[in-house]
Amino acid sequence: MSNTNLNTQSVLSMKGEGYYSQKTIGAKNAIDKMELLIDQALKTIPKNDILKIADFGSADGGTSQQMWFNIIEKIKNSGDNRQIEILYTDLASNDFSVLFRMMQGMHGNSDFAYQKKFENVFVHGCGTGFHDQLMSDNSLSLGFSATAMHYVSERPCLIQNHVHMVGSNEDEKAQFKKQALKDWETILINRSKELVSGGRFICINFGIDEEGRHLGNTGGHNMFNNFAKHWKNLEKDGVITNEEFINATFTQHYRTIEEFRKPFDDPNSPVSKSGLILKSCKTMFTDCPFKVHYNNNKSSMTSREYAETLIPTMRSWSETVFKTALEKRKPEEINKIVDQFYNSYLEEVANKPDGHAMDYIHVVMDIEKV
Repeated sequence: MSNTNLNTQSVLSMKGEGYYSQKTIGAKNAIDKMELLIDQALKTIPKNDILKIADFGSADGGTSQQMWFNIIEKIKNSGDNRQIEILYTDLASNDFSVLFRMMQGMHGNSDFAYQKKFENVFVHGCGTGFHDQLMSDNSLSLGFSATAMHYVSERPCLIQNHVHMVGSNEDEKAQFKKQALKDWETILINRSKELVSGGRFICINFGIDEEGRHLGNTGGHNMFNNFAKHWKNLEKDGVITNEEFINATFTQHYRTIEEFRKPFDDPNSPVSKSGLILKSCKTMFTDCPFKVHYNNNKSSMTSREYAETLIPTMRSWSETVFKTALEKRKPEEINKIVDQFYNSYLEEVANKPDGHAMDYIHVVMDIEKV
């Protein structure tokens, strides 16, 4: 029996042991662009005794570490000697051990281990999803979230002939849209409860831009269509069942700007009444770094080498979806099938790399509690 309304918190996490941040340079590049916006926000946020920051949906913390190092360094160099608390939040299944080691310079690039470099900076972790309220009322100065809040709290339905809502039929798409709107309002209301008056929430979220583009679909091949194709090929070959094909439904919804704006544009919505206002909202394109590197080094880099860099970045955040779809099988069998799935995609890219990439499309929002 398929579990339609699978709760996000129970199954999803980024691949652990530092794999996620190692393979997601594109996500880091997008986050690094937010430094100026956060800098500007901090100049207007009320200066409470303690500067409390939260990074929602942080995975292992590696993608945002350099940005936070730069922000904290600027704060300290400005003569602001307040104590700083930073709370990293993610699902209970997240690999927090890597995050804590990274912040203390025991993993990754120790140059950005700000917890060790600066005095009066305190790092904490919270293993609860961001759909809930995660800290006390009126305590948070600055909330930040990158590439995370496209996850809905549960799957409203299973997608029959695809793996993601971007390729679903109209009825399936409508159900995901309804769930995503409900979740977005819940997320915003809980952030409003946490924020101090004058506090800010800066969110860069996967979405659909004005040209209809989204992650992995910016011209050329559509990544999610390729996921669906290679997963369906396993069903055709008798490797997986139809139920297992359907169960690989991503618990995600890519919102449009209109969907992101909706709670703010209605003055009578619970979000507006909570005091949140949308200061700015715009789309942002970030090139796939692996594509850029390949295009700049074609004379010395083979198409297979390109495929061997591109597919792992896709695998870092998508693998758990396909593994969970096979959960009735033995672990070694699951690993074998999932390896076969990604290897088939890798072969496609290696044979004809043109048009394969994972460019990022984000919707960037600067939200204030007034």
